[in-house]
Amino acid sequence: MLTEEVRREADQYLMNTYARLPLSIARGRGARVYDLEGREYIDFVGGIAVNLLGHGHPDLVLAIQKQVVHLIHASNLYYTEPQVKLAKALVEHSFADKVFFCNSGAEANEAAIKLARRYAHDKHGSGRFQIITMKNSFHGRTLATLTATGQEKVQKGFEPLMPGFTYVPFNNLEALEQALSDQTAAIMLEPVQAEGGVHVVHQAYLARVRELCRERDILLIFDEVQTGMGRTGTLFAYEQLGVQPDIMTLAKGLGGGVPIGACLATNAVAKAFTPGSHASTFGGNPLACTAGLTVMQVLLEGRVLDHAKRMGDYLAKGLQDCKDRQPSVKEVRGLGLLQGMELAVDGKAVVEKAQSRGLLLNCTMDRVLRFVPPLVITQAEIDRLLDVLPHLIPAATQAGHHN
Repeated sequence: MLTEEVRREADQYLMNTYARLPLSIARGRGARVYDLEGREYIDFVGGIAVNLLGHGHPDLVLAIQKQVVHLIHASNLYYTEPQVKLAKALVEHSFADKVFFCNSGAEANEAAIKLARRYAHDKHGSGRFQIITMKNSFHGRTLATLTATGQEKVQKGFEPLMPGFTYVPFNNLEALEQALSDQTAAIMLEPVQAEGGVHVVHQAYLARVRELCRERDILLIFDEVQTGMGRTGTLFAYEQLGVQPDIMTLAKGLGGGVPIGACLATNAVAKAFTPGSHASTFGGNPLACTAGLTVMQVLLEGRVLDHAKRMGDYLAKGLQDCKDRQPSVKEVRGLGLLQGMELAVDGKAVVEKAQSRGLLLNCTMDRVLRFVPPLVITQAEIDRLLDVLPHLIPAATQAGHHN
C-alpha cells in the first residue's frame, strides 16, 4: 500500500498541505488503480472528477504520445493548431463565443472574476465591482477564488481577503435579492456544489436568477469545474437546467488528467479582455489542448456520454436503495456521476474502511461521501460499491450521533 520510505521522504520533502491516505498509487487502467504492491482498487474518486475517460484510455494516451513528439509547449505569442481546434469544439457545443485557456479551475475562476469586473468597469464605471457568491461554494485556492469561496475554513489565516465579494445562502432567492445593489457586477455559482456537500441548484431559483441578471445587466457566471465535461450526464450541467450563463469555467475533466482550465464567454462579455489584460504562460499549450480535444472527441461520439448518463442513474438509484435500508444515511443527492451521500456519522472513517475493501471514496464536509468515478465506470464496478457500502457505514447510535 505505502512503503515506509515513500512516507518518510514525503514527510521530509513535501509541504504538509494534504491529509493523505496511506496509499501510493502506481498505475491505473479504466476505473481501477493499483498500488505499489499490485493491489487493485475501484476508483470512485477519479482524481476528484478529473479522470473522465478512466486511466490509460487508448485514444488519450496515443494523442498525448503523438503530440509530445511534435511540440509540448509554445508561447501564446504564436498560434498553435490544438488550441484553436479545442476552442472551436468548446464554442460549437456550448453557449459561448470565445475561450481563454489556463491551467486549473482556480485560474479559470480567477479569469472569470477579472473578466466580469473588467466588463462592468468598461460598461458602468469603477463603482460596479461586487460579485455575489454562495455560502458553502468552492471556487479555488488563489486569494481571489478563496475569497469567492463561501467557506470560512478555506479563508482562515489568509486575511485580509479581497474586497468586493458578498455571500448568500444557496437556493435562497430572497437573500440574493436583498444582496443585490448598484455595485453588483456578477452572480457566481456552481450548478452543483460539489465540495460544499453535493447540493444541486433548484431550477426555479436559477431561472429567476437569470431574469434578475437580465433586468439589472448583471453577469451570470457558472463554475462548471466539477460539473462540466459530461460529469452530470450532459456535456455541461447548464444544459439540463434551462439557463445559459454569460461566463462559464471548466477544468478538472477537460484534459482527462492533463492540467488545463478554460473560461468561456459570450462575445459581448469576452471583448472586455484585450491584449495585455490577462494572460497565462502555460495556458492552452499544445499538449494540454491535444488532451482536451481528445476528451471532447470521445465524449461527442456519444458512447461515453450515453454510458455516463445510464451509470449516473444506476448509481443514484443504488445509493437511494442503500439509504432506504441504512438509518445512518440521511440523504442522497446529485446529478449524473456526481453523487453525494450525507451520513449521520463520520464519513472519513467510512473512506478508510472502504480503502481496506478495495474501494477509493472521498468525503467532503465531514459527513458527505462524494462519488465522482470515471465516466467509463461499469455497472459491475458500481455493484461492487453497492454490495460493500452498507457494511462500511456504522449505526448512528454506535458512533454517538443522531439524526
